[in-house]
Amino acid sequence: MKRLQLARDADFETWRGFARAALAEGIAPDQIEWMNPDAAQADLFSSEPAKLEQEAPTAPCATPVGHVSKPGLALLRTILRYHDPQRFALAYRLLWRLQTEPALLAIATDPDMREAARMTQQIRRDMHKMKAFVRFREATQPDSDGRRHFIAWFEPENYILESVAPFFAERFSDMDWMILTPIGSILFEKGKLLCDRSPCAAPDLKDDVETLWHSYYQSIFNPARIKTKAMRSEMPTRYWKNLPETRLIPQMLADAENRVAAMVARQNDGRAPAFHERHQAEWREREAQEEARGVALNGLPALSRALESCQRCDLCRYATQSVPGIGPDHAPLMLVGEQPGDQEDLQGKPFVGPAGQVLDRVLSEVGIERSEVYLTNAVKHFKFVSKGRRRIHQTPGRTEIVACSPWLDQEIRLVQPKLIVTLGATALQAVEGRVSRLGALRGHVRDGSATRPPSLATIHPSYLLRLPEPQRAQEEEQRFMQELSVARDWLAEH
Repeated sequence: MKRLQLARDADFETWRGFARAALAEGIAPDQIEWMNPDAAQADLFSSEPAKLEQEAPTAPCATPVGHVSKPGLALLRTILRYHDPQRFALAYRLLWRLQTEPALLAIATDPDMREAARMTQQIRRDMHKMKAFVRFREATQPDSDGRRHFIAWFEPENYILESVAPFFAERFSDMDWMILTPIGSILFEKGKLLCDRSPCAAPDLKDDVETLWHSYYQSIFNPARIKTKAMRSEMPTRYWKNLPETRLIPQMLADAENRVAAMVARQNDGRAPAFHERHQAEWREREAQEEARGVALNGLPALSRALESCQRCDLCRYATQSVPGIGPDHAPLMLVGEQPGDQEDLQGKPFVGPAGQVLDRVLSEVGIERSEVYLTNAVKHFKFVSKGRRRIHQTPGRTEIVACSPWLDQEIRLVQPKLIVTLGATALQAVEGRVSRLGALRGHVRDGSATRPPSLATIHPSYLLRLPEPQRAQEEEQRFMQELSVARDWLAEH
């Protein structure tokens, strides 16, 4: 039986020297006792410590021995950052077995692999917590180069300093800093990173920024949404003593019930918050401006010019231009589509792309002159998503439809058509003012109202281009022609 002494904080390189030597001598894992110099740890790793006889320790070996894959080597490096000294025995057992069991890493149910997975998970969690809960305080004034100096204290569970050091070096590269822990320190100074495993004592940390941070933390604290269980899960209490904001938590929790009661009392006093009055005043002012603007738009040319500066929604930031309607001033028939497509966005005219060509053909076959029809869209800017050099159409949402509704209302008011034909579900929603099922309404003329003329719903011609089966496409086109024929005959009778 071999007894190999390693310090409790021994790293991967130290362990590897002893593991190589033991592997070269062919010593099986059950013939090695990995000892710790601490008396309290001396007999943790042997089932029969009283019967073991002390042998001369195996000297470390620097010569490569055995073989292990890159994933296996990465696993060994990871588990040797775990805090329990039993990691040395587990790592050697895995190394020994990998010599004859190359598929071991893929066996998740193996007891050794389960233990390694548990250690790996704990280490990753510890690294995540350190990245989340380290708080720097400014230690001194900036030097002549303008670099600031900060210091932090943290208490990790595992030997993870070398693993997390690059993260902090990249994140805080514009300042000099030091992270002190009970198991060592990380120093970043003038662009150079240094890790030291010498234990450190907790410093007395406080700076002027902490008071400002306390004020901010108190201001965002919502007593009505307290979930102490979630707080302890996401920010375990073992870290609280080292975080500046957590000193406020006990008092804020104690005051939470009274603060919630005060909030409820204010809510039930019948008075609207002050900001509500401000928003209402702003809204009334915008409505007055829109009404005045509508009166000023006494013709379609003026409407088109006003539309050029439309910023009612975000679509104006990405589209090439707005696309107004086109057609006679008092056309008896208005066709309302969904939105401009790629070609319409580039040319600034509605229905000039592939769907427009289908519409031209159907109108011609039905006997409706396009020059006598007013063509427009519910949404005036092209909504799309870029894929390489292509711009792929996206269906407008409720926000875009509502934002563009005043423009469509103005067009209807100025053109005063006898009949509106909505092409597709988006146009139907824009004209009706609500979401309606196109399938249940299409092909029938519906009565109008005081502000809207009668309307007929049908499909958008682009729907015919998306049908993969030629027979189905032909059937739908025939139905589309019949529905436009209904509109033609209705206009002839009225």
